[in-house]
Amino acid sequence: MTRFGVYEELKDHFTTPAAPPSFLVLVGMASASGFIGGVVGNPADVLNVRMQHDAALPPEKRRNYKNAIDGLIRMTREEGPRSLTRGVWPNSVRAILMTASQLATYDIFKRLLLAHTSLKDNLTTHFSASFMAGFVATTVCSPVDVIKTRVMSSHEHKGLVRLVTDIFRAEGLGWMFKGWVPSFIRMGPHTILTFLFLEQHKKIYRNWKGLEV
Repeated sequence: MTRFGVYEELKDHFTTPAAPPSFLVLVGMASASGFIGGVVGNPADVLNVRMQHDAALPPEKRRNYKNAIDGLIRMTREEGPRSLTRGVWPNSVRAILMTASQLATYDIFKRLLLAHTSLKDNLTTHFSASFMAGFVATTVCSPVDVIKTRVMSSHEHKGLVRLVTDIFRAEGLGWMFKGWVPSFIRMGPHTILTFLFLEQHKKIYRNWKGLEV
């Protein structure tokens, strides 16, 4: 929500009827909103990764959080407030890449489809642009997703450079796209539904406010 809210505000501020923002401007705005969203959502992301991976750990290493609130309280109490920012840099980088490759590319794909095909500004165009944006976002974010997951679920305190070096030595370049297919199966429909609902929401809001031309 933070990513989309900040991005839409920036886009409204920099968009004029005569000069829509260029691709580089869209990427810059998306990157800024992604960074803010990554920082805001980091505590919940750490908790999400830990709870998902808990069952895969040996019994003596499991954290066994009862629920999300219990997890946040225990993280703060047992590991200190800094545990809430664990992995914030790879997570923020991932949020930047995600937002830039998802929101900015959606706007560009939509603009290209409207300009160079017979498609109109409707669900078909929204679906096509969001499908392509989901493909790009999955590919761009795949390496950072792998790093983020391993940092947040690790019991060791490795530096980012050392972690990447160890992964590269053990797995080669293939680690960058490990799990791409399940990631796309998750991110593709998520991206499509997000933009379909967002476009309809904006249409309803503009009609309600009398902003629709």
